[in-house]
Amino acid sequence: DVQLQASGGGLVQAGGSLRLPCAASGFRFDDYVIGWFRQAPGKEREEVSCIDPSDGSTYYADSVKGRFTISRDNAKNTVYLQMNSLKPEDTAVYYCAASSHWTIERLQYGYWGQGTQVTVSS
Repeated sequence: DVQLQASGGGLVQAGGSLRLPCAASGFRFDDYVIGWFRQAPGKEREEVSCIDPSDGSTYYADSVKGRFTISRDNAKNTVYLQMNSLKPEDTAVYYCAASSHWTIERLQYGYWGQGTQVTVSS
């Protein structure tokens, strides 16, 4: 079975940092684009970042550019989202997901993990 498990969320003060791991199993990790999404209360789920295994290409939403860094460790089947300079508006449930092709469209990600809550206090 395909499984994605996001973790690492928590409560942090504005300006702080968190690192979110997404551990994957049940599929050939190298063949899938892994994306991070977030959903704040009352808002739609939005893409934050994604990474392509074939060439290491990355994408970042404008709202997180320069603050968040996505990386992957293929040996550990894990993708990391390093979040620095966190702001209260980053508060959301963060999800990781997998797609068989490069995309930033939420609906094209076929596999999803459970979310992890990130709360940034002001």
